[in-house]
Amino acid sequence: MPDKPNLLFLMPDQLRPDFLSCYGADFIDTPNMDRLAEQGVRYENAYSPSPLCVPARSLLLTGRNPIKNGVLGNGQFLRPDLSECGMHTWPEYLNGCGYTTAAIGKMHFYPWDASMGFRHRVICEDKRWIKIEDDYQKYLEANGYRKLHGNEHEGYYQNKGAVVSRLPKEYYWDHFVGAEAGKYIRNHSDEKPFAIMVGFPGPHCPYDPPPEYQALFNPADMPDPIPEAEGQPSGFRESNIRGNKSDWNGVDYTVFTTAQKKKIRAHYAGLVKLIDDEIGCILDALDETGRLDNTVIVLCSDHGDYLGDHGLIGKGTFYESSTRVPLLVRTPWSDCGNVYRGPASIADITATLLNFGGCDIPACFDSRPLPELGIPNSTPRDRVYGFLTGACMHFDGEWKLAKYASGDVMLFNVREDPGEQHNRIDDADCQKIARRLDAELTAEMLRSINLANAEKLVGTSWADERFAERGWQRTYPQPIKRP
Repeated sequence: MPDKPNLLFLMPDQLRPDFLSCYGADFIDTPNMDRLAEQGVRYENAYSPSPLCVPARSLLLTGRNPIKNGVLGNGQFLRPDLSECGMHTWPEYLNGCGYTTAAIGKMHFYPWDASMGFRHRVICEDKRWIKIEDDYQKYLEANGYRKLHGNEHEGYYQNKGAVVSRLPKEYYWDHFVGAEAGKYIRNHSDEKPFAIMVGFPGPHCPYDPPPEYQALFNPADMPDPIPEAEGQPSGFRESNIRGNKSDWNGVDYTVFTTAQKKKIRAHYAGLVKLIDDEIGCILDALDETGRLDNTVIVLCSDHGDYLGDHGLIGKGTFYESSTRVPLLVRTPWSDCGNVYRGPASIADITATLLNFGGCDIPACFDSRPLPELGIPNSTPRDRVYGFLTGACMHFDGEWKLAKYASGDVMLFNVREDPGEQHNRIDDADCQKIARRLDAELTAEMLRSINLANAEKLVGTSWADERFAERGWQRTYPQPIKRP
């Protein structure tokens, strides 16, 4: 066996923590994800600083926040000259440290078949990207099936995207990903340790579990959705409705009843259960090949899903339903569960993986190793900053300030008001807190804006004789080295 541990990074798409039994859900049993929690560390207050697919994944790839890496929305992606700027993705760093890197499943890269440093890819992309000819599409075609849009299922519009998949489980998206991950582990040579990222397309919408998983959950048993927050900006619902009417989804949420929300939640629970089963199969592959006790396993999601909370669906604001995620880390040297309750950021997975892989952590990273994992000199966070195209957030473990491009500002005491029902921004007793959070958020934002342009530094002094010569050219891009 290699001296360095294998690294396995599991990422279901759009997974909420409160739909896992290890986070307290009593209507579902997720024994395989629970097993990671029982044998490792469960981060109770873990956040995606940028709760959209591509910004969250770009943050993880680069270890730099979205302002610095330039990806603040799903319509953007990382610059193609990262290497020329001295920046590399985490799989590239691990390649250089003797690892074999693989990406299996959904990665949400542009273009979808880009390697982004992974030496091996098995591609099963977004459940909404039904026209791309990835490995999953070829697998379906070879077996007489094809990818289906949600609207090709009975009741899609009436049930707001909650349907039963026409694909049998054996040919379903997440089963394909789980099976391919298990196959890769079983076929891997031990000449080098592996670093695998496994991206499950679910439980992202459409909420379309195969029949046997849809039948497991009754909408009546689902937790009630959270009502709209006091003083919730009207634009939240308006933009959410407008965005979901687009062709990718096509569902109109103008009328969104409690019954419809709870049906969606039951279907979502079915998808979560399916993914838990697939994770169990991956753990079996590790066990059967004797690698379980030499593999670090990390599980998180890129963001959550409102599932009807605040009258919304999907993600994209800094409400808890959108930005709080599960984060579990199991290491071979720990066999007892621990719960870390301080603020945690999925951004720190990147530095954690590099640390376990024996790589130096670049000085320009915002990512730092996660606490409670036995990593020397790891420094816990006392706050999480978040950035999107039209929004920013500051969470200090108790108070959360969120500001939006619409001019709306929301302040919640998440510890006392976990459902975020009472916006305290105009509360006279909270003005000192609001000013502190705002000042610290502004300072972080301004630092990030400055460092986002580090490659444009002239890199010389007016006193340099070369600067005075006609035809002098500045070096571009300058290596990004500063933190």
